[in-house]
Amino acid sequence: MKSKEIVIIEPGTKAEFEKYYNLRWRILRQPWNQPRGSEKDNKEDESIHIMVVHNDQVIGCGRGHFNSPIEAQIRYMAVEKSCQGKGVGTKILKSLERKLIEKGVRTIILNARENAVKFYKKHNYKMIGEGHTLFGVIKHFKMRKEI
Repeated sequence: MKSKEIVIIEPGTKAEFEKYYNLRWRILRQPWNQPRGSEKDNKEDESIHIMVVHNDQVIGCGRGHFNSPIEAQIRYMAVEKSCQGKGVGTKILKSLERKLIEKGVRTIILNARENAVKFYKKHNYKMIGEGHTLFGVIKHFKMRKEI
């Protein structure tokens, strides 16, 4: 995967959003037999969406939404399995953080899956407590980053 072939965009067309949501569903919901549509919530229209494209394929995505004028939450971070550990998640996270900071955010929170805690700690997120357990099996931890 050559970095010059990687593009970071905000999906804008119907086709781009279909690819974006398909990746979210395949990585974050399908392995636990969750139906299509479960990869979305009621904040989609008011959120910042980022996706990483490599050779016309969406290989990563993430979303940020506002909880208040100065606090945002990052959700739905997903990277294609074959691309994990190659900097794709970092590109998504940094892009979301930059866009949120430009809009005045001072604090970013998230609920990290247990296997992603190390990734977020590497990017200066601090553990603030235990979170929910998704689908009865995926333990989450509440994390926070002060800007």
